[in-house]
Amino acid sequence: MESLSAAVDGPGPSNLLSRVAAAADLCMKPNRHAVVINSGAPELISARPEAEPGKDECTLRLLCRRADGERTELNDIELEFYRSGEDLHLMLSWPEQTDQPMLWQGHHPVWMDGDSGQRCERPPAGAALEALARRLRALFSPAQS
Repeated sequence: MESLSAAVDGPGPSNLLSRVAAAADLCMKPNRHAVVINSGAPELISARPEAEPGKDECTLRLLCRRADGERTELNDIELEFYRSGEDLHLMLSWPEQTDQPMLWQGHHPVWMDGDSGQRCERPPAGAALEALARRLRALFSPAQS
């Protein structure tokens, strides 16, 4: 697998954004996705352990369209990724569906109520979001020897 730094070191952050969109398209079929930066700077994200603390955070918005091209804001996904030590953590949520829980993905998935932060059951649409989180984490984690 390619590290996040290699993805970012390509032709710029658009390489990272297109990889995230492709992963979302694969996991969230039949919808199609475009990715925009909400906050942070993807070029600051690095899989290198010497990366500066606090410089490894970025929030993206995955804009959803149905297969016929109609925009479906209700299915947009917010993706925050950050590092803790050498580990990559992801937080995924549906920002337009505030009643839905959010997914924290580290070594394993944890669903949390957005208001209380308490663990909860995976929602019916959660399996696809877990698949996306696993794919992104594998794509952007350092290659295993």
